[in-house]
Amino acid sequence: MENKDFAVFILTHGRPDNVITYHTLKTSGYTGNIYIVIDNEDKSADKYYKNFGDKVIMFDKKAIAKTFDEADNFEDRRAIVYARNACFNIAKELGITYFIQLDDDYTKFDYRINSKGNYPTGHFKIKKTLDNILDILLNYYKSIPAKTIAMSQGGDFIGGSQNPNATNPKLKRKCMNSFICSTERPFKFNGRINEDVNTYTRNASIGDIFLTVPIVSLTQAQTQSNDGGMTDIYLDKGTYIKSFYSVIFQPSSVKVALMGDKNMRLHHRVSWKHTTPVILEEKYKK
Repeated sequence: MENKDFAVFILTHGRPDNVITYHTLKTSGYTGNIYIVIDNEDKSADKYYKNFGDKVIMFDKKAIAKTFDEADNFEDRRAIVYARNACFNIAKELGITYFIQLDDDYTKFDYRINSKGNYPTGHFKIKKTLDNILDILLNYYKSIPAKTIAMSQGGDFIGGSQNPNATNPKLKRKCMNSFICSTERPFKFNGRINEDVNTYTRNASIGDIFLTVPIVSLTQAQTQSNDGGMTDIYLDKGTYIKSFYSVIFQPSSVKVALMGDKNMRLHHRVSWKHTTPVILEEKYKK
């Protein structure tokens, strides 16, 4: 990569022999630094050190819990939000300015929009050029005032060529899963669960910019199908409680509603016109 002040942080827990993202990065052509971020409550920590050596970075989970609003009074810390917030201090200690947070279960990275700005009939797996892709994303991030930007996800293109993201690809104000961040633009993720939605809605309401870039996407293992990580807490709490965390943080523009086609489920729904500020030009002042 041309950006030497950058690293990948893979956030993981309880999966020392199944850090899928690590192998996906290598086969996609990434050659930069990779750090495996674990917490001090992980019983499989020794195996992580055995598998990844000095690339493993451990943080104090209970200490991090005191630095942000968990939005409840539970003691269950089986959630990724602690690692997300720890990454900023970890990057500083490593002398890294820019980093991307990745979950541990990505199976591939894809091109979604071609060089003409169109959605091709089939998306194409990134095989050797992930260094270039990350350089482009990071250079774009450096040029704008956004707090963080993310790649799109496979689910953003359900319906293929008929999906709005395919017919009219443009930046989205949400930001999930893969966060390109800077120690010079710190922010806090909030809420024990659904921390990404909690954060991009609450922070957007006070003027922070969070964006998803549709050009490339990541694909991850199906939620609740991969042991370890967040699976256990999702199975225990369900998506209804998960979604309600976002209502707690942004009740004026987020609600829980039914989502799906035949198999309906409860999920968060964001009213963007009530979430993001609309700034008028000074000439319209009365």
